[in-house]
Amino acid sequence: MLDKTMTFSLGNDREGDIKRILTLVYDSLKEKGYNPINQIVGYILSEDPTYITTHNNARSLIRRIDRDELLQVLLKSYLGE
Repeated sequence: MLDKTMTFSLGNDREGDIKRILTLVYDSLKEKGYNPINQIVGYILSEDPTYITTHNNARSLIRRIDRDELLQVLLKSYLGE
């Protein structure tokens, strides 16, 4: 079974939720004076929640998203799918 390609997909509702959460986290980081892109990349690479501010409950929100799901949504958005 490990010689086959695994598929991974999210429903449209879940994808929309992830986009909304990511936007809220981005806005919260920006409001607090952080560079949102650097902070979110740091979080994705390390999964260390301290990269995300607690302002507007952003840290709790981003922890609701599995890192694999987040990466999938980001890649799909970047590639225009």
